[in-house]
Amino acid sequence: MFASSIRSTRMTKAHKVSIAGIAAAGAAAVSLSLVPQSATAEVKAAPVVFDAAAGKPTTLQLDSQKTAIETQVQEAVKADAKVKSEAEAKAKLDAAAKKAVAETAVKERAAEETTASRTVAARTVAAPTAVTYPNNLDGWIREALAIMKKEGIPGTYDGLHRNIMRESSGNPLAINNWDINAQNGVPSKGLLQVIQPTFDAYHVDGTPFDLYHPVANIVAAANYAADRYGSIDNVFGAY
Repeated sequence: MFASSIRSTRMTKAHKVSIAGIAAAGAAAVSLSLVPQSATAEVKAAPVVFDAAAGKPTTLQLDSQKTAIETQVQEAVKADAKVKSEAEAKAKLDAAAKKAVAETAVKERAAEETTASRTVAARTVAAPTAVTYPNNLDGWIREALAIMKKEGIPGTYDGLHRNIMRESSGNPLAINNWDINAQNGVPSKGLLQVIQPTFDAYHVDGTPFDLYHPVANIVAAANYAADRYGSIDNVFGAY
């Protein structure tokens, strides 16, 4: 009878200890459920310490465990916030780098387009309008002077005009059929009365190979005069 009573009393204490342990574990589980799902820190519940005499955790021990859990939760939240902050910072840096690359590409394309436009513009610039001269004595002399300048043949407008008026009176088809040259079969012809052998020897490329052509006649005569007299300006009579 006495032994049976003792066994009954022991079972009652064991049940109480189990119930207290289950309650403490439940409190820990509730505290753990407060940790954010994205937290990277691992929260570990401290082991529950039981009062051997009372068969349950002491109040001081429960408070200490609760504080430890709350501290771990706070650390987990901070770690999660740090991860998010670092991710956001990296995303901003990546976006800034992509933007810089895009802006550089735009500038390079703009520079290429500008260069291409300038190249096209340079190629499409209208060629200088060719200078035209009137088909008269003034025009013939001016055109001859332009060619003489290009070829380095000396002479002035006045020097050419003076000799032309003396030799042919400005007639490009004038011909001398009575002087010594005519008697030798090579009459003087054209504005400056040039004989064919002289024209052939002093003809300037770029002008027609025609003794009667006014410009060709003037330039060949000026070329001959430059070779023999230094310049057509130095001729004041038959030459």
